[in-house]
Amino acid sequence: MKNYKAYLIDLDGTMYMGTDEIDGAAQFIDYLNEQQIPHLYVTNNSTKTPEQVTEKLREMNIDAKPEEVVTSALATAEYIADQQSQASVYMLGGNGLETALTEAGIEIKNNEDVDYVVIGLDEEVTYNKLAIATLGVRKGATFLSTNPDVSIPKERGLLPGNGAITSVVTVSTGVNPKFIGKPEPVIMMKALDILGLDKSEVAMVGDLYETDIMSGINVGMDTIHVQTGVSSLADVQSKDIQPTYSFKDLNEVIGELKDL
Repeated sequence: MKNYKAYLIDLDGTMYMGTDEIDGAAQFIDYLNEQQIPHLYVTNNSTKTPEQVTEKLREMNIDAKPEEVVTSALATAEYIADQQSQASVYMLGGNGLETALTEAGIEIKNNEDVDYVVIGLDEEVTYNKLAIATLGVRKGATFLSTNPDVSIPKERGLLPGNGAITSVVTVSTGVNPKFIGKPEPVIMMKALDILGLDKSEVAMVGDLYETDIMSGINVGMDTIHVQTGVSSLADVQSKDIQPTYSFKDLNEVIGELKDL
């Protein structure tokens, strides 16, 4: 295994599974911290702020800092701010997305007369919220979605994800959104900018092939698949493009790094 200068790390299915700890996750971060190896948590979860993400990681005995967290909400807010200053937005989503948009100076409105319609995971989604989003897109608002995940791992099993909610507006309007989160390049390039490193010096670590592994592949980055979440070893072996490495868990990754 190659010795990388930094790592981009997924959360759900890699660092934890819902409220359950994953063996090897805390140990991996402890190793990186001991070796002073930079790392960022890159997550499609748009419902939480970096501070909230950090709090959950600490509950899992993972030593993390808010500045190490890159959410799809942050990447979405930065994308809008770069495209159009003083933009107005109608959003579906949680506190993480609302906070990111507000802190980026973006006006959040509660009607369809907006510059952007942004869909983030909304666990209290209603027909009326979807109706306003649909009307906004039909009126010409730029359609963005924080991520394409059709399902998310929870303690109860795989539940509907943001991609499933987004698809309602897509089907109704016939308009496909621009996705910001993994596996799209936008969030990955933001993370690389923060690190200040070339993609050849960084590896993406994650469990889900369609988002985590493909996010690395799509930007030409090495990938480390861990078999602790959604995609099994058999799943990834069936794909046309293989991850650079696949390990049972992060304990195995630590062992490989210590042998270098």
